[in-house]
Amino acid sequence: MEVGVKRDLRSVASHSYKTAGNLDLMLDVYRSPHSTDRAPALIWIHGGALIQGGRDGLSHLQHEIEMYYEEGITLISIDYRLAPETKLPEIVTDIRDALNWVRDNAEELRIDPKRVGVVGHSAGGYLSLMAGTFEAPPTAVVSFYGYGDIVGDWLSEPSAFYRETADLVDEATAREHYRGSPVANAGERPETGLFYLFCRQQGIWPQEVGGVDPTDDLGFFVTYCPEQNVTTGYPPTILLHGQKDTDVPFERSVQMAEALKASGVEHELVLLEKGHHGFDFNPEKTPGCETAFGKVRRFLREHL
Repeated sequence: MEVGVKRDLRSVASHSYKTAGNLDLMLDVYRSPHSTDRAPALIWIHGGALIQGGRDGLSHLQHEIEMYYEEGITLISIDYRLAPETKLPEIVTDIRDALNWVRDNAEELRIDPKRVGVVGHSAGGYLSLMAGTFEAPPTAVVSFYGYGDIVGDWLSEPSAFYRETADLVDEATAREHYRGSPVANAGERPETGLFYLFCRQQGIWPQEVGGVDPTDDLGFFVTYCPEQNVTTGYPPTILLHGQKDTDVPFERSVQMAEALKASGVEHELVLLEKGHHGFDFNPEKTPGCETAFGKVRRFLREHL
């Protein structure tokens, strides 16, 4: 598979790491020209509110690809099943299974199973933080504007921002493009952006993605809030967030950093004063972005 970015990024191989029903969950391996045998690896987890996106989204992050390649890191971009057809427990299980598959097949992938980190953006950042809570966690976690809480008012109450800046989406329109069977790439179904908008305007994202209403069973969500599950064994973590983020409030990363600090976990919080959601997709437009990338580079050198 070829992805059109600088340095002619090409996957070395694609693998099915899991079959869920009739759906093969795939991962693509991208090996740096500077990689050696037993190279460190980063599993890249795409964003999209757990509803949108796909593993091919890696192709849009040219600057970061270059950074990882220069450090000799093998990149592994993974599928996971998407909501609302698939609910949160199964989505998190997919991430765990992908991480385990990569480590179990390290020799074939020519990577070091003891140096496998995760990196994600937005919902991918959330899933990366969730991976830190696994019994066998990754070696390091990089979260771009992720979140450790999924039942706070920012998701469980109607979003003033989305209600004021967009036309209200009616329920029939929002649910028009449901598919009954699981899907792992939003490109396989019609546009789902309106469904996410509907969820945020109504404050129902937790129940639509989790399959449980937090007003009925708040305890269900405890397992799926990383900031409530940090232990001393949580891996080193770097959190990056723009302070002008209107989708995921930067306070979510601040709160996660506080949870890490309380458990004595090595971590770094990088806030970009003028950073918006997705600031790293256009780094030249965000002051301080290059400095932030430098901190990620140093973090990976130290921990991966």
